[in-house]
Parts: sequence; structure tokens; C-alpha cells
Amino acid sequence: MNITEIKSERAHDSYYKLKHSSGLTIYVYPKEGYRSAYAIIGTNYGSVNTCFSVDGGDKITVPDGIAHYLEHKLFESEEGDAFARYAKTGASANAYTSFEKTCYLFSCTDKFEESFEILLDFVQDPYFTPETVAKEQGIIGQEIKMYDDSPDWRVMFNMLGNMYHNHPVKIDIAGTVESIAEITAEKLYDCYNAFYNLNNMALCAAGNVTVGQVLAVCDKMLKPCEKHEITNYFEDEPKEIVAPYVEQSFPVMVPIFNLGFKEDPEPIDEKKLAQTDILLSMLASPTSALYRRLMDENLINSSFSYELFEGPGYRAVIFGGESRAPRQAAELIKQYIAKVKSEGLDKEDFEIAKKSVYGDVISSLNNVGSIANTIEAYHFNGNELFKYIDAVAGTGFEDVANRLSEMLDVNNCTLSVVKPENAEV
Repeated sequence: MNITEIKSERAHDSYYKLKHSSGLTIYVYPKEGYRSAYAIIGTNYGSVNTCFSVDGGDKITVPDGIAHYLEHKLFESEEGDAFARYAKTGASANAYTSFEKTCYLFSCTDKFEESFEILLDFVQDPYFTPETVAKEQGIIGQEIKMYDDSPDWRVMFNMLGNMYHNHPVKIDIAGTVESIAEITAEKLYDCYNAFYNLNNMALCAAGNVTVGQVLAVCDKMLKPCEKHEITNYFEDEPKEIVAPYVEQSFPVMVPIFNLGFKEDPEPIDEKKLAQTDILLSMLASPTSALYRRLMDENLINSSFSYELFEGPGYRAVIFGGESRAPRQAAELIKQYIAKVKSEGLDKEDFEIAKKSVYGDVISSLNNVGSIANTIEAYHFNGNELFKYIDAVAGTGFEDVANRLSEMLDVNNCTLSVVKPENAEV
């Protein structure tokens, strides 16, 4: 078994990567002197993967929300619930489904091996019956209704619906009450057998762990998997947005907005990712001129945020938060972006933003959960943590200026607003 040590001279740190004989890619990031340990295993399978084929076979189309449904069901087995097993080891466990991946994780301060065995056991041992599948429909139906009642959730999905014509990223991760009613045990097994193959998965353990500890449990628990070729199918997606504005009345005290810029969905490497992160920090972090002006004019509050939102076949930049005048705030953001595109960025702003992004990523190496989650996410995006750190350090002003010219088309963005009932915005 070939174990590769990945070192960073800048961070004065290292971690290990290997391909296990079962097919699973494993990362181990030991942190000497740390008491806690964190492990996460994920599959390259999320809510957008609803049409696929395996090894060139027939296309399989499954209901919206099935990846999230499968995440819920995988915790159950004939022996009982995985959370009950974790309770005996004292570990704190969780799981989540995003648009592009599904992950299972735990953190602990002792009994790492026992908790790790639980994790590797239940993710390899699906147990679906018509009775247990039907039982879950009511539970997830309630969860869907809860999200429907969340203004933050609705403002985002209204924006995505206004941004994407065909891509399934515009569909709620949990699906709808109608779509989950179509889920069967057979369809869950179809998805599990396709995407929960260890060759399509990755594991990262960080903190108070050693490579030897992780490998001993993996050698004991992992079942070898034959590699399969998975092809995901997405309808063609136009470059242009669907519509520039959408609003919804909701029982909120203050309007909430998301301003989304539709971007080129092609994968980006560590260098372009670093350039993008520095650019967005220059434009909209609390030290930026735009942020200060929005605050001075009482158009935003401390809830204001920005993010690069990306996955297979989609990418967007989103600005958002609470605002007493969301249309005015969005217009000011667009005007500011148009201005810096025309007149150029400020070099002092660049230096501040670069130091901030670099400081954030270096400080994140002190948090074992942040380490593991980042390595896991970068694995599925084809990026690597230490290469990203080097890319941030090596980014120049002109690199960021060139990146700005490729992004943030003020004529291809959409504003989503959730406002108090009977209010004008």
C-alpha cells in the first residue's frame, strides 16, 4: 500500500494520503497535542445526481430528494440505529447531504477506534424495506415543510430558480412531498449500489489519530469493491439567467435578499480558487469600501455575507443578508462591481484581502473539523489544501484583476427577496 506524505513548508505541517485496497481514498492529518479527533466519510453523490448510468448501462432516473432520503435511511440497520451505537462511545455524530456530496461524520475525545468502526460499518450496510421506507416519508415530509417555512432557505431557492433553467441545483435538496412519495426500497438500493462504492468515496481523519490507527480499523472493516464507471447526465444549461427578480412575502421582520451572479461552471484549480477568494474578500468583506458604504447607508447589517457557490455544472457568486431596502442594496453592489471593472481594483485593498484570506486558511488548520471537511471537499473538487495555501501566497494583483474580468457580469445576475407581508421593497 503506497502512503504519500503531503507536506507544507508554509504551514509547517503535513498529512497523509493513500488508496486503500478496498478502493477507498484515505487522508489522515495527525495533530500532535490535540485531544479531539474527527472523521468524515463522503460519497461523490448529492441531490443533483438524479439521472445517471453505471458502466455504460441504461439511464436511471430517480426522484428528487432521494440522496437526502438515503442519508437518513443509512443510519438504520436490523441491529438498530447508528446514533444509539455512538451514544455508547460518547462520540458526537452527524451527516448531511448537499447538492454534490453526502457525508457522515463524528467527533470524539476518546474511544476513536470504536466510533470509527461504527462509521465504517453502517455506511457499508444498507437496510431498506418497504415498511422502513414508508415510515421515513412522514419524517422527511415534516422536514421539507420546515424548510418551506425557513425564509433563508426560500430566498436561496427562489434565487436558484431564477438563475437556472434546467440544472437540478434549483430543486430543494430534500425534494418535495410529492417526489419523496415515489421513493422505494428498490430505488434506494439502485442509488446506493451506484454511488456508495468505495472507489467513489473518500475518508479523512484529523486530530488525535495516527495513520496506524486509521489503517488498522480500515483493514478490519472495509469490504473490497469493484470499481464502476458512473456517468451523470444534466440537461444543457443556458449561460443566461431565467429572470432578474423574484420576491416572496413571508412572516419576517426585515426583508432578506440574495443577489446571485451566474458564472461559468467549468472546474477551477487552486490558483483560480485563490484568486476568486481574494477578489471576493476585496469586494465585500467588512474591510471593503463596498461593505462600509452599504453599512453607512443603513442598507445592510452584520448578517451580510458572500460566497462562491459551486458544484458539478453550476457556479455562482452570492451576496446576501438582511436589508431594509434590498433593491437599493443590490443596485449599489452592481454599481460598485461595474465601477471596479471599469476603473480597476485598489492595490491596498488587494494586500489587505490577501493577508486576510491567507490568515483564515492558516488559522483553520487549528480546527480538526475544519481540516477534515476542507480536505474532503477539495478531494471531490479535484483540489488540494496545501496547493491552495501556496496559491493564495503566490497570487499577484494582476492575477486578481484578470479574474475579475472573467466574473461577475452585472447583466447576468438575479435578485431574490423575501419581504414582510404587505410591505413594499
